[in-house]
Amino acid sequence: MADRCLLSVHAHPDDEASKGAPTVARYKAAGVRTVLVTCTGGEEGEILNPAMDVPAVRDHLHDVRLKELEEAAAIIGYDEVVLLGYRDSGMPESEANARPDAFANAELDEAVGRLVEVIRRERPQVVITYGDDQQGYPHPDHLRVHDISLPAWDLAGDPSYRPELGEPFAPLKLYYTVWSAARVRATHEKFLELGLESPFSDEWFDRPSHDHRVTTSIDIADTYDVRLDALLAHATQVDPNSPFWFGLPREVARTVHPYEEYILAASRVDTEIPETDLFAGID
Repeated sequence: MADRCLLSVHAHPDDEASKGAPTVARYKAAGVRTVLVTCTGGEEGEILNPAMDVPAVRDHLHDVRLKELEEAAAIIGYDEVVLLGYRDSGMPESEANARPDAFANAELDEAVGRLVEVIRRERPQVVITYGDDQQGYPHPDHLRVHDISLPAWDLAGDPSYRPELGEPFAPLKLYYTVWSAARVRATHEKFLELGLESPFSDEWFDRPSHDHRVTTSIDIADTYDVRLDALLAHATQVDPNSPFWFGLPREVARTVHPYEEYILAASRVDTEIPETDLFAGID
């Protein structure tokens, strides 16, 4: 797989750890070149680890989060980390959300062009991004990731679109990440089975399920722990005592739902659904 490349597009530092880290680690181990695009610096991230909630961190959160990103990306195995250069937009109606340099307020074609330039340079056969339905967590930056990824997918291979951004290259497959309802349910039930309090409240089960749209399931049994280790690298954003991430013993957690799911959103190759390989159909 030395000639293959996988590119993931994420909104903030830490998103690369919580979404798809074991999948990327699996492909890295198989010899695939792995590239991470992080669109913002995460300046508006809430410090969730009490041990890190100190002035030295709060006053330099941008720099701290980029160092965390560097460490997490190394744990996952990314060969390249590309910062798209925008500022964290914060949540809707926040002060940060109104800033002109916020990712959510970036001129669309400018942001698409930045991603196109990366795609043309890295030449990935597979691109992973965020889905078209984000009702469960409608963060402006997550929505914007989706908004720029689809046109970038279409335009990267178009020789008439901004030739100064590099030689045209058309990726072959575009995927959406999915946090499946099956995964949430299985994890919740394992907490209850062990007599532990589940961190999954009722609202988790009220969220729209996309399980019926899943096309691709990746076995991550051998790389499951990469997610947890990469999350711990984001010490400002992840409390090491969080029951959500670390409430189950690792030896149990890695057996509950050892898969990551994806939706094949667009493809330029023929492939049979369901898939067990993001590169299925690619010669």
